[in-house]
Amino acid sequence: MSKLLRGAVSAWGARKLTGGCGCGALLVFLLLYWLLGASGIDIFQ
Repeated sequence: MSKLLRGAVSAWGARKLTGGCGCGALLVFLLLYWLLGASGIDIFQ
């Protein structure tokens, strides 16, 4: 998965899961970004 798409999906997921505010959103973003990178999904590569 490209880094731009992975970042966009992670940001959207973090906003949906946390309401978009606080340190929790940053932690969820980082977790989702890492999970999407580790998943090995090869979209747009």
